[in-house]
Amino acid sequence: MSPYIVILVTGTAGKTGRAVVEALARCGAAVAAFVHREALVAPLKVFGVQRVHVGRLDDPSALVAAMDGVAAIYHLAPNVSPDEFRFGSTVAAAARQAGVARLVFHSVLLPRIEAMPHHWEKARVEDMLAASGLQVTVLQPTAYMQNLQPAWPAIVKQGVYRVPYSVEARISLVDLDDVAAAAAKVLTDPGHEGATYELVGTKPLSQIEVAETLSRALGRPVRAESEPVAAWEARARATGMGDYQRDTLAKMFRYYDRHGLSGDPAMLRRLLGREPTTLGEFSRRIVRA
Repeated sequence: MSPYIVILVTGTAGKTGRAVVEALARCGAAVAAFVHREALVAPLKVFGVQRVHVGRLDDPSALVAAMDGVAAIYHLAPNVSPDEFRFGSTVAAAARQAGVARLVFHSVLLPRIEAMPHHWEKARVEDMLAASGLQVTVLQPTAYMQNLQPAWPAIVKQGVYRVPYSVEARISLVDLDDVAAAAAKVLTDPGHEGATYELVGTKPLSQIEVAETLSRALGRPVRAESEPVAAWEARARATGMGDYQRDTLAKMFRYYDRHGLSGDPAMLRRLLGREPTTLGEFSRRIVRA
């Protein structure tokens, strides 16, 4: 069992933070959460969070207060944030001030790619943390299988799996539940300080292979179809997505189109002590839900 008393998780408003909180709760860890809105407090208590602190990730005093009695931090910045480095630097400084030596950083697979700005910003945070004097572990997950869920209605109703890049692009995927389980392990077991772990669940899959897997899970044909990035951008703009997020994700799609995103499942297999969840298993789970 963990030598840590309380683990603070930042960025718990989204699906990743909630998954990590639930995984920690299943391990029997005491969990504190740091959120930016009061409305998020009650829902997090349902997920097993014992303490919820409300504040901004660029507010040192709020962070230091939240770190009182904390022995480890899981730092997760808001998704595709232009403030990634500023938030990471503030959290690291607050940890030093509060006397919390242990920090696990939620990064991304292949962070040192300038063509994807949100990856590059996480690389900058990794470099900052390496010189911070803290006991740091870096987790680098690839694209989540859960990213398929917003497209699920079209997949089911139209039999079309549509992506804003080539259907030949090969991308490694991972189940978020496996990422959360790995995060809980490195937070609650000693010996991971100073390590960087790629969290990859599958070999690189073309989008045609993804569609074929979805077809088998649904029991009817699904075809992969590429759309122009501009079409995706128009929809994203209509939903109110900010300029930075829209531009950054468009750059990511263009990178995927040319290079894909490939990783090796070996490290996640080692951390979990089992085979990572396959896309087929995940797809069948979604069909049953």
